[in-house]
Amino acid sequence: MNCDNASLLLYAVTDRSWLHGQTLYEQAEQALQGGATFLQLREKELDEAHFQEEAIALKALCKQYGVPFVLDDNVALAVATDADGVHVGQSDIPVAEEARLTAHLCGNTVRVHYDCGVAGIHRLFAHKADIEAARVIIVVAGMEGALASVVGGLVDKPVIAVPTSIGYGANFHGLSALLAMLNSCAAGVSVVNIDNGFGAGRLADTMNRLR
Repeated sequence: MNCDNASLLLYAVTDRSWLHGQTLYEQAEQALQGGATFLQLREKELDEAHFQEEAIALKALCKQYGVPFVLDDNVALAVATDADGVHVGQSDIPVAEEARLTAHLCGNTVRVHYDCGVAGIHRLFAHKADIEAARVIIVVAGMEGALASVVGGLVDKPVIAVPTSIGYGANFHGLSALLAMLNSCAAGVSVVNIDNGFGAGRLADTMNRLR
């Protein structure tokens, strides 16, 4: 299916955190009935098999409405499900995974929540109980790096901020995020260098061992 400017008039992106008892399929159909001209499947929680099953169903639904359908990040799955395209975004996940693995190998219990930045702040608040229960919190963020200050203002636990080189334009390969985190007015925020997931994981381990 060819996409033109008319296809982008009302661009709908799925979000599992807003289901409130409905299925993702039901909400997608409501969006299409309401006039959405483009649908992007944004899925961070399902395994590959269920992601594919969901993508096939939504692709068929979009075909009924004559609307282009794309999915996030997974090019192979986009081909397998005959999606009209794939949305490939930038990601802080490799740096976060480095921090997670380091803390885990040091003997810590680690809980991870991805894709809950300031651009979708409701996704952060959905994990507020987990965040407040942690002894130490690592926040990995690129672009303007505001997430560390937000988390630092929510909790009374030490927050380790990790700026990443993910971004474009005035991000300057992570410098803008680094400077924003260093200038945070939230108390209890410490900062490691750009993309230093290992350093963050090791520092979290040291803090977690303090009594």
